[in-house]
Amino acid sequence: MRTVEEHQAAVEALLSPLAEESVPVTAAHGRVLARDVLAAVALPGFDNSAMDGYAARWAEVGGAADHVVSLPVAEDIPAGRTDVVPLAPGTVHRIMTGAPLPPGADVVVPVELTDGGTDVVEIRDCPAAGAHLRRAGEDIAAGNVALAAGSPLGAAQLGLAAAVGLTELPVRRRPRVLILSTGSELVAPGVPLEPGQIYESNSLLLAAAVEEAGGIPRRLHFVPDDVDAFLGTVRAQLTTADLLLTSGGVSAGAYEVVKDAFSGLGTVEFLKVGMQPGGPQGAGTVDGVPVVTLPGNPVSAFVSFEVFVRPALRRALGHAAPDRLRAPARLTGPLRSPAGRRQFLRGRYEDGEVSQVGGPGSHLVAHLARANCLVVIPEDVTELPAGAEVDVVLIEGALQ
Repeated sequence: MRTVEEHQAAVEALLSPLAEESVPVTAAHGRVLARDVLAAVALPGFDNSAMDGYAARWAEVGGAADHVVSLPVAEDIPAGRTDVVPLAPGTVHRIMTGAPLPPGADVVVPVELTDGGTDVVEIRDCPAAGAHLRRAGEDIAAGNVALAAGSPLGAAQLGLAAAVGLTELPVRRRPRVLILSTGSELVAPGVPLEPGQIYESNSLLLAAAVEEAGGIPRRLHFVPDDVDAFLGTVRAQLTTADLLLTSGGVSAGAYEVVKDAFSGLGTVEFLKVGMQPGGPQGAGTVDGVPVVTLPGNPVSAFVSFEVFVRPALRRALGHAAPDRLRAPARLTGPLRSPAGRRQFLRGRYEDGEVSQVGGPGSHLVAHLARANCLVVIPEDVTELPAGAEVDVVLIEGALQ
């Protein structure tokens, strides 16, 4: 029996780092940066005001807290003005947030500390020298690393890329993942069910999981359970795939078409992993394409993807942090766990506490949909009381 860590390493070894490509900043959302990118300009690009108010010399207005200072307003400086003139002694410039600071000014007096005058202003109080100024380059200097390799490109990262003048970004190509579910009992949702039939859901579950991990999923529907037909259908679809992901057909029973078909090739290994759910696993290659075979029960397929496939895909994409966030949590109730298997129980995590959602059965997909974490119970632990600390893997989108 293989350990969880051993099988994680085996799956990770199947996937090589993906090639780099350049995409417009406008099309880079959700991608992963392939290498460091530098700021083309400094942020801020020039000294500017952090407040609406008056640019002044502190030596002339610093005593306003003790006595009102009246000075003529020599200039108006709105944001975007480019012909800024130096501040003449004995005057102030009315200035707006983000507008360039005139040479000679060393403080901005907020409008709230004045009477708001436009020809002559009364300054009734004054902040410390240097207050409310944004200095050129204080956020980032031109030529410095703006975004590091491995960064996922979300809203903040794309905003920075645009702010420093980047129009394209080097990213890793998204992996193309072919997904198929097997089982003669499976039918498409919406079709009336005959006795013994169930609606096929794993391919949609796994396609969504692949997309969330950064891949491009393609579902291969209702592949024949006949070994020769199965192999022929799959091989015809592998030419454009970076990974084949299957669910079902890998257990020890009869009519396990994935196991029967791939075992004969000698390039896919089927085994047991010391975990629950998700014990039966397989990994290898078919025609040189990486293949990961997952069990067919929906919870087993989901947990197996989370533990083995998602981190491998994200490493191939170059993520600096490919693994899910983890957190310690206190159990709200007692737990039991069979010895010798690492348990991944569905849980609900909130405010440092976690409660189990449903039982351990690998068919309880409704309970899975209500969970926002996996509660990890080590192999050598068989019982935990309420209040015990456990490790949880945060799986809900908002908690990634």
